[in-house]
Amino acid sequence: MGEGRGFRPPFPSAEEVLRAVAALNRPARTDALLRALDLPRRDKKNLEESLYLLAAHHRLLRLRGGLWTLPDKLENLTGRFSALSGGGGFVTPLRTARPGVRSRKGPDARDVHIPVGQTGDAWHKDIVRVALMPGKGHGPSPEGRIVAVEERTLTEVPAHVQMRTGRKLFCRPADSRLPVAFSVDVPDGELPRQGALLLLAPEKQLASDLWSARILGDYGHEDSMAVQEELVKVNHQAPRDFSGAALAEAAALPRVFRQEDLHGREDLRRFPLVTIDGEDARDFDDAIHVERTPNGWFLRVAVADVSHYVRPRGEGRPGALDGEAQTRGNSWYFPLSVEPMLPPALSNDLCSLRPGEDRLAMLVGIPFSADGTPGEARFSPAVMRSAARLTYDELKDCLLDKKPDALALLTGQPDGQAVLDMLEQALALAALLRQTRARRGSLDLDLPEAACRTDEAGRVVWMGHRQRHDIHRLVEEFMIAANEAVARRLRDAELPFLYRVHPRPDADRLRSLFDSLAAAGLEPQGRNAARLRDVLDRAKGTEKEFPVSRLCLRAMPQARYQPDNEGHFGLASQAYCHFTSPIRRYADLLTHRALKTALGVPAGALPAGEKLRRVAEGINKCERAAMACEREMERRMGCLALLPHAGERFRGVIAGVTHFGIFVELALMPVEGMIRTEDLGDDYYDFDARAMSLTGRHSGVAWRMGQSLEVILSHVSLGRLEIRLMPLELPEPVKGGRRAGRRAGHEKRGKKRPEQARARRSRQRAARGSGTGRRGR
Repeated sequence: MGEGRGFRPPFPSAEEVLRAVAALNRPARTDALLRALDLPRRDKKNLEESLYLLAAHHRLLRLRGGLWTLPDKLENLTGRFSALSGGGGFVTPLRTARPGVRSRKGPDARDVHIPVGQTGDAWHKDIVRVALMPGKGHGPSPEGRIVAVEERTLTEVPAHVQMRTGRKLFCRPADSRLPVAFSVDVPDGELPRQGALLLLAPEKQLASDLWSARILGDYGHEDSMAVQEELVKVNHQAPRDFSGAALAEAAALPRVFRQEDLHGREDLRRFPLVTIDGEDARDFDDAIHVERTPNGWFLRVAVADVSHYVRPRGEGRPGALDGEAQTRGNSWYFPLSVEPMLPPALSNDLCSLRPGEDRLAMLVGIPFSADGTPGEARFSPAVMRSAARLTYDELKDCLLDKKPDALALLTGQPDGQAVLDMLEQALALAALLRQTRARRGSLDLDLPEAACRTDEAGRVVWMGHRQRHDIHRLVEEFMIAANEAVARRLRDAELPFLYRVHPRPDADRLRSLFDSLAAAGLEPQGRNAARLRDVLDRAKGTEKEFPVSRLCLRAMPQARYQPDNEGHFGLASQAYCHFTSPIRRYADLLTHRALKTALGVPAGALPAGEKLRRVAEGINKCERAAMACEREMERRMGCLALLPHAGERFRGVIAGVTHFGIFVELALMPVEGMIRTEDLGDDYYDFDARAMSLTGRHSGVAWRMGQSLEVILSHVSLGRLEIRLMPLELPEPVKGGRRAGRRAGHEKRGKKRPEQARARRSRQRAARGSGTGRRGR
């Protein structure tokens, strides 16, 4: 029987649409799919709705140009997702592929850019599967879409209580990079108050952006340093408790060494070796002694012999301590606490070079001529006894400032006068070594560390720069000398160990750096890497010193551990390694084992070849994670310190320029805030990436790297770690334009981009709603 005129076949199901896409064997537009499915033109809208619905469930991908394809038709890889607070992010490919998914290895394993809206259900730090998009990516990075979450890695999420309904809480993560909310049932007990910070365990997905969760802990208010420190540890999954096996192995170690442990060791107990650390140091792993000789000096650096106690698995040793140390990679330092690489029984006791106590050590002895040239170093296992535990500031008072009270306190200790006399020689040798290193082209990136004070409630009441002086540099020079001596010895012995490598910056980065430096008024005499020291020397002591040092640091590759020697650009060293901190760095522990092997002292099997390379990758990853913790902690400290000071004025210097605004580093604290482009005045601004500047089209006002300015603190968001600033004055125009030096708040309004105007109106509405007026406009 023939079909009636009004008959329409049923619209294809989702599975039929997917089969049609797969059958085409190439990306297809909607019109091609209409023909493949034998659909009339009037069904195009329905088909598009079906396609977008399948894309929302990650079963289809929409490419540029309106093309549709299956995720499996593109190259897929797995990696760890790093979300950005504004949306999107990057995926770092894993070294080992998941079943059925390719993995990139080697130098081509670049991070994959994930645009905003293409992250799927992924959370920050998830292990995800990515489909790589064909064509040009995001700058040097390929572009991809997240098509599946392979592993949800966050098991604990700090979140704020935003709403209470009966005994149900609605919570938002404290980390703005997590695009979800949580519904929490509180069946009994006291309800957390609104705004409280909780630690939640996600349980079940209720909707695309809503999960159920249970409460693990209640932090209370988040305006204390302790709570912020805990947040950073959770956000970065910092190591916490040691395994039972590691603690048991540490507990089984003898509290005092045996007589046979001294066999073959040089006795250094007759020398007044001292440790020099910060006031809040928790482990002491190196001590120094300098002796004047007829031809110059003799430097002794004694380093805790951690490798005597922490052995790799084998020869009847469980290796639990070694495995734990390798997993942690390094100690993780925070303002109020430390997560050590080794259990406290070793890091704070058995291995720590505490004053007046005999300790096993490894000795590096280096003769230096009168002009600072090193002679042939000698190495030996040793036993030592620290004569004093000194701090940087104590020695500054004694050696640099010659304060009578400080001198009397030091010389009043046992062996105090001998220690003081030795340190005078040490100061002279360190100054000579510093000059020698400067002549060979070593860079002096003397960046300050953050320091803060808290009140009784743990709130930050002051934040500033931790002062560095020549006592810090004294210790650094001796550690560098010891590390270089060990690296040369192991290189010549051709033993497998990890170099500390700092590659030269590539030509493009150097070109961009020199353009930025020239814009800041620091054009070097010749554009090559060797001239960077001249630039740093010119900036030293000026308000540009710290921004310029950070700019140079960002232009260079990150230092790393690897088995192959490429030299250390920053130190201008031909061979360098880490040896002097085995209590807190696993790389140093490996170097100790290699040195013992070179000396014929049993230390366990050395990793080599691909195994050593994998160890290096793990250590590098841990180091980057610990550094990310430190950066976030400093940012949180800055936000806490500035929270009570909204509306106040600050001096600063422009430390960075982008198309969306300028970064200003405050003069009295190591904190950067942002002035957004729409807050720079009523004008169109053109961004010059080469000159690192924003220039007003109508006013001619130019904002450049290194400019000093006065700003007002507009807003601090602890949740977004955002510090918003407003300018209080305009810089000189490049040409013509408005009269320079006028207050930014008195400029005549001119043309403005639509998005800037919208942002302006949004802030005005927010200000009216909160009762906070806008300042500095």
